[in-house]
Amino acid sequence: MNFDRRQLFKLAAAAGAGAALPVGRTAKAALSRPSPDARAVLVDTTNCVGCRSCEMACAEANKLPEPAADVDLASYRPTGPDQFTVVNQGTLKSPSGEDRFAKAQCMHCVEPACASGCVVRALEKTKNGPVIYHADRCLGCRYCMIACPFSVPKYQFTKAVPVVRKCTFCAERQAEGKPPACAEACPNGALTFGKRSELIEEAKKRVYGTPGKYVPKIYGEDEAGGTSWLYISDVPFESLRMPQGVVAKSYPEMADRALSAVPFVITLWPPLLMGLFAFNKRKENVAKEEGHE
Repeated sequence: MNFDRRQLFKLAAAAGAGAALPVGRTAKAALSRPSPDARAVLVDTTNCVGCRSCEMACAEANKLPEPAADVDLASYRPTGPDQFTVVNQGTLKSPSGEDRFAKAQCMHCVEPACASGCVVRALEKTKNGPVIYHADRCLGCRYCMIACPFSVPKYQFTKAVPVVRKCTFCAERQAEGKPPACAEACPNGALTFGKRSELIEEAKKRVYGTPGKYVPKIYGEDEAGGTSWLYISDVPFESLRMPQGVVAKSYPEMADRALSAVPFVITLWPPLLMGLFAFNKRKENVAKEEGHE
């Protein structure tokens, strides 16, 4: 492996320039700091009867195809580019023998991995809660699909000009002072819209104020660093097909920690390259001296 002086300095300069970049701050750069008044929805699955009114309201509000009527709620259905919210039946009955259902949609994380992973900021976390999508900025790289721990963003593979699609948290309705269409349409009080901080307190009152009624956990309070959709239930969350294994840390924050080591590693390259150059020159000089003997 031989370097001439010109090649050496090119490599060293490139390494030095890379070390100077604020790599460790990249992941969280695209995120706005959530407002203390950021909105959320509390989903009390003990009040959900699987009527799918939320599905219909979502489709109407987002100009999506009307959800099919003849679906088996017991067969798991993920969200899709043409259906931003779906209701699935759980695999276990409640302690009183009733079927349990849970609605699925974008969780609108407090610090979303999808937004931090987007190199052109096509996904943006707003201060009031929604994670919105700018189709005109999207490159179609689909990093957001890989980054999301809830597997929410979906790509329009069948479209000539595809975009990423997901629940918008009815950002436009919220801007007008209205609740999300799904929450407004729920007839049984399963969906409560309000300030996230207040909904967490309400969830704690229900869960810990009535011992034995609910599973002692609020799904979404800590998952992925916290989400705008909070769930309480009287059956295990895995039986409601809620994603398991989502760590209780912000994914962008974890990415920052990992990337913060990169500049340190890169700074090792210039001295390493200088050492290789010196070593090679020493070998060449020794070989020349031996050749003259």
